[in-house]
Order: sequence, then C-alpha cells, then structure tokens
Amino acid sequence: MAEMISEAELRACVDLETAALEAIEDGFRRLAHGQVTIPPIMGLEIPEKNGAADVKAAYVDGWDQFVIKLSTRFFDNPRHGLPSAGGMMAVFDSDTGQIRAVLLDNGYLTTVRTALAGALAARYLAPRDVDTVAVLGAGSQARWQIRALRLVRGFRRVVCHARSQIRAQRFADEMATSLGTTVETADSVQDAVADADVIITTTPATTPLLRAEWLCQGTHVTAMGADAGHKNELEPRVLAAADLLVCDVRSQCLARGELRHAVAAGLVEADRDTVELGDIVVGNHPGRENDRQITVCDLTGVGVQDTAIARFALKRLGHTWCRESN
Repeated sequence: MAEMISEAELRACVDLETAALEAIEDGFRRLAHGQVTIPPIMGLEIPEKNGAADVKAAYVDGWDQFVIKLSTRFFDNPRHGLPSAGGMMAVFDSDTGQIRAVLLDNGYLTTVRTALAGALAARYLAPRDVDTVAVLGAGSQARWQIRALRLVRGFRRVVCHARSQIRAQRFADEMATSLGTTVETADSVQDAVADADVIITTTPATTPLLRAEWLCQGTHVTAMGADAGHKNELEPRVLAAADLLVCDVRSQCLARGELRHAVAAGLVEADRDTVELGDIVVGNHPGRENDRQITVCDLTGVGVQDTAIARFALKRLGHTWCRESN
C-alpha cells in the first residue's frame, strides 16, 4: 500500500536551502546529459473558473522511482482565503510501476521547486553584484522567488509592482520584516524596473507587462509566470534584446513560454538564439560572461524538478529506497 505523506510533514523537512537547490541543479545536470525522459505536459484550462491544471512527469536513468505530478492553479482563490496553487505528487517504483508514496503537498513542493529554479537561473545569469530587485506580482510565488534569490545573491532593495496596490503594500510589509531589507512598491512596471539589476516576473498575465526599452544594461530577467500558450509577461522585444536568452527546456518554452511569442513575432529563432539552463549548469555554455550583458531566462517548469524535489523530500523523511544504480 502506498504511503500517504501530508503537507505538514513535507513542510517540516523541505524548505528553501542550499541542499534543495543542489537537488534541483542535479536534475538540470542530468537533463543536459540526456539522462531524463520527460513527456509533453498535459494541460487543462478551466477559463470559467479562472483556473488550470497540469500533469508533469519525469524518469531519471538509474533512479528507483519516478514521479507524476498534478498541479492546479485557481487564481480567484485568494478572494476566498484560499491559496491559488494546489496539487499532489505520486511516486512510483521504476522497476515494477507500483505506487510507493503519495505526497499530499497541496502544491507546496511545486512552489519550492519553482522558486529554486529561479535561484538556479540567477546563480548563473544574474550580475555578481545586485543592489535592486524588481518583482512583478505580489502573490505566493513572488515571495518565494525573492526568498530563494537570497540563496545565491545578496541585495539591498526590493521594488514590487502588482495590479492591486493593497496586495503590493502587504507584500512590501511582510517581506521587509522577513528579509530585513528595504522593500518598496511602485505605481507602474516602468517605475518598478527602472534601477533593477534583477527582474522577476511572477504573474498569470496574458498581455505583456515588461517592455524592452525599460531594461538597464546588465539586467537579468527571470520570467516564470508564462507556463501556458496564452500567457505572456514579456513583450517579444525583451527576448530579442537579450545578449543571452536561456530556456529551462527549449521545446517546452516554444510551446508554453515567453519564447513562443518571440518566435511567432519573428524576432527570435529558437534553435539559434537560445541556450538551455542545463547546458550552462554542465559547462557547455559559460552563462553570463560580464556585467554589461542583458540576460533573460524563460522558466516553464520541468518534470525533472518535480522528481528531484520529491526524491529530496523522501530522503529527508528517511526513505532508504530512494537510491540510484548509476
């Protein structure tokens, strides 16, 4: 019988920390080495309820388990006092296909692994010295992305812009207390990014928010809100303006990310103009080479992140059957 593991148990053993970041980095390393099998994402849009559900999965060569993850996002939930993200992960034995565990995380592990992917992108792509970070959006992932960034870069100031000034101010108050740093709000996207060394976009926007002419020399952009074909936070010229354009997985970004819109506009050629994050991790590409470059990372969320974070959680919980043969 499969073991049922609760959200409370998972929260007690998994958080934003260097060891968890290394687990996500290892997933991207194995992906770059061709050791990961990832099927296309199954996506279900529920426009009547302003919601969506995705199924992601990955098998890593040599690992004794693989993971199938169901995640949900219902963006009106905060109005009812509920989190917008939900879901669960099912862990299967790689030898027999038998289910070993069900992680009833309600989207917690997805939240963590998404934030850690943002930190991983910043590790290789953000300027060495970061003073100001701009974040677009004031929801849960905005908070987690800023916290995760602290694992790889220090910063003095955060500026937040969101559609709701009330939510933006709440974000500023909470994050100033938790980070012990200056957190401000801005009335417009342009004002928020004016002096930013790092820009993080975390919204479900379907029309572009960030324009190319607002980017400063040396800025890094992590775009993680667009994970479906109709979503779009960056105008296509932002990707065209990048000295280095990085995708988590090129084919997935072409179908569901910011890259989709830039290619459709004829401004970017997917195969020629993009690098995958795993190739930077393994040293096939140097990543950021100087502090004058504009870098953009398009993150759509990859199944190997889910398998990696689930495996990390199970090891923390003492499951010795989480092993590998290679």
